[in-house]
Amino acid sequence: MISFETKELSPLKLQGYLQSAVGPRPIAFASTVDEAGNPNLSPFSFFNVFSSNPPILIFSPARRVRDNTVKHTLTNIQATRQVVINVVNFDLVQQASLSSTEYPDGVNEFLKAGVTMLASDLVKPFRVAESPVQFECEVNEIVALGSEGGAGNLIICEVVKIHLSEEILDDNQNIDQYKIDLVSRLGANWYSRSRDGLFEVPKPLTTMGIGVDQIPDFVKQSSVFSGNDLGLLGNVESLPTTDEINIFVSENFAVKAVLSADDAEKQHLKAKQYIEANDVLSAWKVLLAKQIK
Repeated sequence: MISFETKELSPLKLQGYLQSAVGPRPIAFASTVDEAGNPNLSPFSFFNVFSSNPPILIFSPARRVRDNTVKHTLTNIQATRQVVINVVNFDLVQQASLSSTEYPDGVNEFLKAGVTMLASDLVKPFRVAESPVQFECEVNEIVALGSEGGAGNLIICEVVKIHLSEEILDDNQNIDQYKIDLVSRLGANWYSRSRDGLFEVPKPLTTMGIGVDQIPDFVKQSSVFSGNDLGLLGNVESLPTTDEINIFVSENFAVKAVLSADDAEKQHLKAKQYIEANDVLSAWKVLLAKQIK
């Protein structure tokens, strides 16, 4: 066994050990608004429930290790003292991951992640319509745990209203743990699916993904692609060029055959095969091939 005093480790190394050893952690998909009402959406895995009477949830937006800056979620909550915490299930995980991209202030992550803004009843932040459980919360207290990069800020939230999708309930109106299909966070790229075990989600680009809002309508409106598929398609820095698409098609007989059939659904299904094989750029080449002819 190797041992360290925590002060011997760099903040980044210590963060990696903590996140890899303490898990799986549930995910708070936190929606806030700034003082002008502009929405923000971001996932946090330092999160859990700490009391049922009163109903208290706590999550922690940490200061960034690399430059000691704070996230928009924290500044918004400091200004408004309200938040909606949406739970993340498997159907939502890629879009939640995409929303963690550090888009500039004022960019609407609901649009970038391709999720639906749903008005709340008692608080100003919007709910994520696709989330199976949504907690409207008033913030009781904000506890800063430090001033250096990596320091957390405990957001102590009191739940004032709960919204439950009927699709996740059993005959007794209780949440069915199989139907809700929750996911949780581990270290590095690893997640856990409550009913199936481990899987990986690639981190959002360190540059910036184009976002689901930049995906053409014919793709977004296709019945073939799930929200997770759209999240992956939105996590590319740029679309392939015409030359790249033409070379790809000319060298791939199976793709050429699908395109010659002039069947949009078959084309989309072929693209989905590439997505499922973690080859998103090839999926884009299949989808855009007909657009350049």
